[in-house]
Amino acid sequence: MTLSANGQHRSNGHHEPKNVLGTFLEACCMDPVTGFYRNGACDTGPEDVGVHVVCAQMTEEFLEFSAEMGNDLSTPAPEYDFPGLKAGDRWCLCVDRWKEALDAGVAPPVFLRGTHRAALQVVTLEQLKEYALDK
Repeated sequence: MTLSANGQHRSNGHHEPKNVLGTFLEACCMDPVTGFYRNGACDTGPEDVGVHVVCAQMTEEFLEFSAEMGNDLSTPAPEYDFPGLKAGDRWCLCVDRWKEALDAGVAPPVFLRGTHRAALQVVTLEQLKEYALDK
């Protein structure tokens, strides 16, 4: 899997990952490098039991919520090559955590073109569009 010069995600194999809009999955973030596969895209596969498919832009409110839920995304973890996130960073979130944040009223905004279509197994396109950065 590679990212093209324009930031569009491409795979070298038979499958081309799709976003929630039905088009090619675009990169979410390269700084910090996100994604279950740490390739900058919210792609998923059988190894990704957390289903890290929602490309979200972090907010202080969401980062606090996530820490309260037991997943501190703000603190660096050098042993995992994780720099820690701050408001404004984009990151591939587990779709279940994004849904929990939605239900709690603290869902962060999402980049639809970078959100994998697997997210639609948990949330609706309408819910995602309500928080979309790329309308």
